[in-house]
Amino acid sequence: MIRVDEASDQRSAGSIGQCKNAAAYRYVVLLDPEGRKAMQVLRRFVGSTSDPNMLVFRSKRGGPLLETTILNQGLHPALKALGLERGGMHAFRRGCNRRWELAGINPAVIRQQMGHSSATMTRLYTGEIPPEDVASAFSMKFGSQIVVLENMENEAAA
Repeated sequence: MIRVDEASDQRSAGSIGQCKNAAAYRYVVLLDPEGRKAMQVLRRFVGSTSDPNMLVFRSKRGGPLLETTILNQGLHPALKALGLERGGMHAFRRGCNRRWELAGINPAVIRQQMGHSSATMTRLYTGEIPPEDVASAFSMKFGSQIVVLENMENEAAA
């Protein structure tokens, strides 16, 4: 688990301070296979620091990394090398939100993990679910029953 006690973003020009709402103070649980792997790498990266207030991801001067630095020096070159469309930091948040949603995680748990103050805010991250993802979700839940029901509906409409 990672505890979020403070925040820094572009609006604050990298200044570290209070989170923007009460829900943003949270524990982020990383128990899926990818999360466990990320925590192992993070533990090795951080090492055995004696300073609990040290920034995990910091500039050469020890300050917080700015989003533009991360995008320009890390994410965008990686996406280009992979032949993928350029994206921003919120793409990761949206991706996590969608992954958890499709995995059937309780919406209240997703809201808490995302640090949102309301379910309305979390729904903004959902966006439009592609039809193939909808069909896949129904197939996993109901198997071939959905095809039978769809065929019955089509026959009744004809």
